[in-house]
Amino acid sequence: MTTGAAPSGNTSACLVALADAPEDDWLERGRSLVLRGELSDALFIFEAAASRFPSSSDVRLGWAGLLWQAGSPTRAEQILREWLQTKPWDAGASFLLATLLRDQGRLQAASQTLLALFEYGHHDVNTVIRAIEMLDDYGRPNEALTICENAIRTAMDDPRLHAYAGMLGIQLGQFERTRAHYDRALAQVPDAVDWNIPLGLAGLQRYTDPRHPDIAFFQELLRRPGTLDATRCTVLFALGKVYDDLGDFAVASTYLRQANAMAHASSHWSRKAWKRNIEARLAAPVSSMMLPPAQDWTPVFVVGVPRSGTTLLAQQLARYPGVKNRGELGWLSFWEQRISSRPSSRRELEDAAKAYAQQLRQDDGEAHWYIDKQPLNLLHVDLAMALWPNARFIHCERDPRDTALSLWSQSFHDSAHDYAYDFSNIVTVIRDCRRLAAHWRKRYATAFLSVSYEKLAASPDETLDTIAHWLGLQGRQPVSVSPATPEGIATASAWQARQAVYTSSIGRWRHYAPYLPELAAINVR
Repeated sequence: MTTGAAPSGNTSACLVALADAPEDDWLERGRSLVLRGELSDALFIFEAAASRFPSSSDVRLGWAGLLWQAGSPTRAEQILREWLQTKPWDAGASFLLATLLRDQGRLQAASQTLLALFEYGHHDVNTVIRAIEMLDDYGRPNEALTICENAIRTAMDDPRLHAYAGMLGIQLGQFERTRAHYDRALAQVPDAVDWNIPLGLAGLQRYTDPRHPDIAFFQELLRRPGTLDATRCTVLFALGKVYDDLGDFAVASTYLRQANAMAHASSHWSRKAWKRNIEARLAAPVSSMMLPPAQDWTPVFVVGVPRSGTTLLAQQLARYPGVKNRGELGWLSFWEQRISSRPSSRRELEDAAKAYAQQLRQDDGEAHWYIDKQPLNLLHVDLAMALWPNARFIHCERDPRDTALSLWSQSFHDSAHDYAYDFSNIVTVIRDCRRLAAHWRKRYATAFLSVSYEKLAASPDETLDTIAHWLGLQGRQPVSVSPATPEGIATASAWQARQAVYTSSIGRWRHYAPYLPELAAINVR
């Protein structure tokens, strides 16, 4: 049998009793064993059921899922692939296999599994949306957009798909196609404005004409009776961005004040909790356990306060051969919470390092440097260094007034950034991040490098040369990125990061100084 052991006496009797029972009885018995934690006996039931009901999708999926849970992912994958060879249209098997592959960091294989699903038979719009959301969560916007637009082309003209296509198009820099999708969604369902479409439209371009039709549309939404508060808030942020583009900073600041007041009113961010978190990290001793350094690769963490240049720097470094940018991963935070929830051990560190390495290295070709640009990995430097003593941290610093203005101008979907709607909270975060960076720089002097956004923007080649030398990229020259397979940027920098490096954001806060006196008062040094 699969378990490599004999079934218990009760399970042997159960197998005899179930011999002529219907499929539902087998499934119920197997699931009850799982709920009792008797995984080995449950595996006997499911494997026997697979022989008894060879055409049952529920049995096969239950068997594969249980094998995965029991620590046999290779066998689980084999069962699912064999099943899909004869039933390639089985959405449940495809989603389970994709999830299993993602857990192993095999994101390219997971993407191919979901792409293959839609080559066979018809699937309803909810199945399409599930695949799109999974791939977007996996950081695979190209494949997600392919599935989305293929569904639209095959007469699935659903406004939700157009909204998703628009969102994905922004990540991929396909701004003209995005507008067409958003226009179609709005034409079909006026309530599509509640799907963050105003913010999406505002992010497609730099506005130069005060008569642009988007402006009238946004202002009409504010006047429209029944507009949801959440939608009104996003429209106010969109109008703030429009008038910033137009250089009318007085009007922009008015809209942004209203937007931030609304967002702050529903924020649950706690300054006290943040301060306790920072003080605990500053007081924590160096980890008593450290794993051996990775032998043939280097994890690189680009950190700092959000909107301080982390996306720009990661994009530029990814142009070097042997460097892969994985975007903003959440695995350091995940593993810190998991490890700290119970006494830590070397085995736990090894499990975390292995699982996280799979998400960094993935299955799209070997590299030597892998970038995780989640800015607030700055909080988790001790853990990263315990996992990989050869890790490197590049800390982005920017004029705090420009950083504060940039944060305050954004509508964030992640509640972790709810501090951004209040200047005093923003200052607290910037100040504490600088304290923490100074602490890490002292503790891990050879692994921690600070980079000025202003120097990167003004002298990108010189700054990148310095960083490349520090990382050990000598002899490698950056190359142009192929537009054929654009990299997704799922942050507020989706538009900016696709432009040539520019200096116009340096000192931008001065435009707002007459209208936002809070900016001039910021001093975090």
